[in-house]
Amino acid sequence: MANPLVMQKTDQKTGRIVEGTSKREASSPPAGQPDQKQAKAAPTLPPTRVLLLNNMVGAGDVDEDLEEETAEEASKYGKLKKCVIKELSGRPDDEAVRIFLEYEDVASATKAFADLNGRYFGGRTVRARFFDEKLFAEGQFEAG
Repeated sequence: MANPLVMQKTDQKTGRIVEGTSKREASSPPAGQPDQKQAKAAPTLPPTRVLLLNNMVGAGDVDEDLEEETAEEASKYGKLKKCVIKELSGRPDDEAVRIFLEYEDVASATKAFADLNGRYFGGRTVRARFFDEKLFAEGQFEAG
C-alpha cells in the first residue's frame, strides 16, 4: 500500500476513512507556510470571547462576501455576536488583514480557536489567537 488510510472528520461525532498522503508528502506544508506543529501551538493569552484570525487572506484580498462567509463559518462554534474585518497598511502580507470574531461566551471562542488555528484556507495557514475584549470594544483593532 503506497498511502495509508486515515480518518477524516466530517462533523463533531462522525468521520470517514480516506486514502492519506505518503509520509514524504505529509511531512512538509505548502511552500512558504509554517509547520502545522507551530501553527497549532497553545494560545498565548488566556481565552476571551474575542478571537483574532491572521493569514486567512492577504492584503488586497478582502472582498464583499468575506465577512458574511466568515461569520457563517464561525457560527458553527457558537453564538457569534460580531465579525469585524480590518485591512491594515504597512504590515506584512500575513498580518495585513485581521479578522475579529466576537462570541457570546468564552467556550464558543475556545472551540473556534481549537478548530481554526492551523487550518488551511486558500493555500494559507490561518493563525488564531485570543484578543483583549476591552481593546476590541474600544475599536483598537491594530493593538496587540
